[in-house]
Amino acid sequence: MTHRIPAVVLGASGYVGGELLRLLAAHPNFELHRAVSTSQAGQPIGATFPSLTPAWPETTFCTPQDCLATLADLDELALFSAAPHGASAALLAPFMDMAKKHGVRLHVVDSSADFRYRNAKDYEAVYATPHGATEVLGEFEQGVPEHVRATDRAHVGHPGCFATAALIAAVPLCVSGYKPGSLFINGITGSTGAGRSPLPGTHHPERHSNLYAYKPLVHRHTAEIAAFIDKAGGSAVNVNFVPHSGPFARGIHLTLQAELEDAVSADALRASYRDFYAGSSFVRVLEGTPRIKDVVTSNYCHVGVAAHGNSVVIMSAIDNLVKGAAGGAVQWMNRLWSLPETSGLLASAPAWT
Repeated sequence: MTHRIPAVVLGASGYVGGELLRLLAAHPNFELHRAVSTSQAGQPIGATFPSLTPAWPETTFCTPQDCLATLADLDELALFSAAPHGASAALLAPFMDMAKKHGVRLHVVDSSADFRYRNAKDYEAVYATPHGATEVLGEFEQGVPEHVRATDRAHVGHPGCFATAALIAAVPLCVSGYKPGSLFINGITGSTGAGRSPLPGTHHPERHSNLYAYKPLVHRHTAEIAAFIDKAGGSAVNVNFVPHSGPFARGIHLTLQAELEDAVSADALRASYRDFYAGSSFVRVLEGTPRIKDVVTSNYCHVGVAAHGNSVVIMSAIDNLVKGAAGGAVQWMNRLWSLPETSGLLASAPAWT
């Protein structure tokens, strides 16, 4: 019988939390122990996510306190947090304390921004709020799984969805000697990227049959992209990022443009990207250009390249909720438990969505 590791999802009633529940339902190595949601405590998972009723017909959400009370009975725990930025760290801290107190082997993957920076000062400069658990920041690795080949840290802060798409496109260009200098990045995201609570400008009826930029050059993922390029060993670059709200529910399509010191052909650039991602199960470098429809609901990232003289274009497409959040978190958790990185994540995107 396959060994099953108990898993807890914090913030389980949000969009990323729901995707974590969906992925865990089919995962061969993790078994849902508790789904934590303060707002939906006591309610069936299927009441919030009807599509998950067959997987969790009788499972209900619980409070953090109810979940904490069960930890002493466990030997090990995979803890996923899909709680909001600014709340996740404080929510995770008592779970980490309880695990240490009772000798529970614990690995955490946080999908919020709270552990994406190595120090609290950088986090607070971007998010303008005090960090909720500075004492455990040093226990977290940060980065896209494809860009961190090994780590000795027990926990991970997963980059944001825009940052994930941008980094998969940018890092090979910045670490392979091309010296781009400045990156000009445009990304279009679906409405699920704004979270479950509708707001003016992010609510889907406002976005339907519409397309518009927001927070040009000042989006908080700009600093994150630059920091992770530097962490990956890339050349110093200026990141100019303009996000857009798209008229679809899920997915990110991102276009990166740069001028290089020397001319390069599209074939040579494509070969460089294929070499860089040769050991990566979830990144596919295409002959043509990527489409959101080909990756939505999957953990795959499709990449396309173009070049003309010194000018290059790198395109990437991901599902913001999967590769950009829940799927990337499961990918990391697989690695932290020394499981196959692809475990529970190999499903292809549906043909029609």
